[in-house]
Amino acid sequence: MEAKGRKRLTGYVPDYVVFDFETTGLSPAADDIIEISAVKAKDGNVTATFSALVNPGRPIPKAASAVNGITDDMVENAPKLSQALSSFLEFIGDGVLIGHNIQSFDLKFLDSAVSKCGKNKVENDYIDTLFMARNCLKELPRHRLTDLAEYFHISTEGAHRALKDCMINQKCYEEMGKQLKARKTDPDIGLCPRCGSGLVKRNGRFGAFFGCSNFPDCRFTKNG
Repeated sequence: MEAKGRKRLTGYVPDYVVFDFETTGLSPAADDIIEISAVKAKDGNVTATFSALVNPGRPIPKAASAVNGITDDMVENAPKLSQALSSFLEFIGDGVLIGHNIQSFDLKFLDSAVSKCGKNKVENDYIDTLFMARNCLKELPRHRLTDLAEYFHISTEGAHRALKDCMINQKCYEEMGKQLKARKTDPDIGLCPRCGSGLVKRNGRFGAFFGCSNFPDCRFTKNG
């Protein structure tokens, strides 16, 4: 469940914090955060970075290490979750949070982490660049972060480590922000009247239509 007061924003904001977690698996309830990174930006320019490995207190599955390259030896002397999380929360403050697929993944891990550590809920508004990409780059068949980076000719060397993914996503976010500004009068751009997410133009069995970018959580449609 999303934290009370937290809202997913659409469009572009110039001051924000991009963040990313690396974890031992996909379940916020059963798995652990093993790396926390963030990049702070003002007026679209990076002003500070944060990165910390986290000792989960148990072995990291080989499957997770194969993806992110983080091993038990690397986190052996790293801080526990509560300490790393406190530093991260201080870093982000009340800034707008940016991340790729954070609505379905990172924010759920964040909510689980603050609950486990007895900390206050994080109610920062956020922008999920996955939804933003579906709005801006409708021509792409897939909208993974690596797909966006390739489209914008951004190097992905070192991807799947949290800080590198933050840096990649910050650049992709800025590029998509430029596109939104250039297309702000495009009639295809609009907001869903149900949830406030961006509308995207799709082609269906009976022709073109506008659908909510928050699908399947929101199934609003209107004729194209």
